[in-house]
Amino acid sequence: MQPFASATSAALRGIAFEVAPGESVALLGANGAGKSTLLRILATLLIPTRGKAYVAGHDVVNAPREVRRNLGYHAGMDLGFYARLTGRENLRFFARLNHLQNELIESRTNFLAERFELTSALDKQVRMLSSGTVQKLSLVRALLHQPKVLLLDEPTRSLDAFAAASFRRILKTEVLGQQGSSLLFASHSMEEIELLADRVAVLHDGKLLAFDSPARLKRDASAATLEEVFFRLTGHGVPSIAESNPA
Repeated sequence: MQPFASATSAALRGIAFEVAPGESVALLGANGAGKSTLLRILATLLIPTRGKAYVAGHDVVNAPREVRRNLGYHAGMDLGFYARLTGRENLRFFARLNHLQNELIESRTNFLAERFELTSALDKQVRMLSSGTVQKLSLVRALLHQPKVLLLDEPTRSLDAFAAASFRRILKTEVLGQQGSSLLFASHSMEEIELLADRVAVLHDGKLLAFDSPARLKRDASAATLEEVFFRLTGHGVPSIAESNPA
C-alpha cells in the first residue's frame, strides 16, 4: 500500500474497433475523452494496464519493435525534434532509426518537402522555424518511411488553411490511396473529419459511444451535422448560436 500515491482513474474502458488497410478513422471527443491516450498506447509510448491492442497484426506490449517498424506517429504537442539540428538533419536521424538507406532518405525527404513546401526550411535549425513549419516537419517525419499504419494527433493544428488542405490531399491520394495505409487520427475539426474519415469513433469519458460513418451517425441521430451528433451522444444540448458566440 502506498499512502502518498495519487488516486488514478481509467482513461479508456471497453473500447474495441478495427481500422482496415486503406481506411481512415477519426477519433472525436472532448479534451480528456481518451483520444491521445489511445494513440500513445498504439504508438507503444504507454503500456495499457489491461486489454489487448494490435498494430499491423503485432501486439503493442509483446512486440513493440515490430509495431514501430510499421508505424508513423505524429504527436499533438511534444514533437520531439532536436532544436539545434536542421530540419534535414532531424529527418535523417529519425529515418535511420527506421532503417532507411541514405539514398531513399534523400529522395523521400526532397519529395515530401516539396509537397509540403518545406524545401527552403529544411536547412535551418528547428529552433528558428515557426510552429506551423515544425508541424509540417513532424508530418513529413511520420510519412517518411511509408508506414502501414499512421497515427495522427490533431495533424493540422498550427497549419494555415492552404497547408491543411494540401496535407489532406496527400493523405487521401497517396497514403490511403496508393500506399493503402491505415489512418487513425484525432481532431477537433468537424470539417476535417467529414473530409477525411470513412468512420468516426466517438469517445466520451474513456468509453466508445458510437463507431460508424459520418453519414450514418448523422442519420441515426437525426442530426444535420457531426457537431449535433456529438452533443446528443454525450448528453449535452446542442448549443445555440448565442451560446456558441457569447457577447
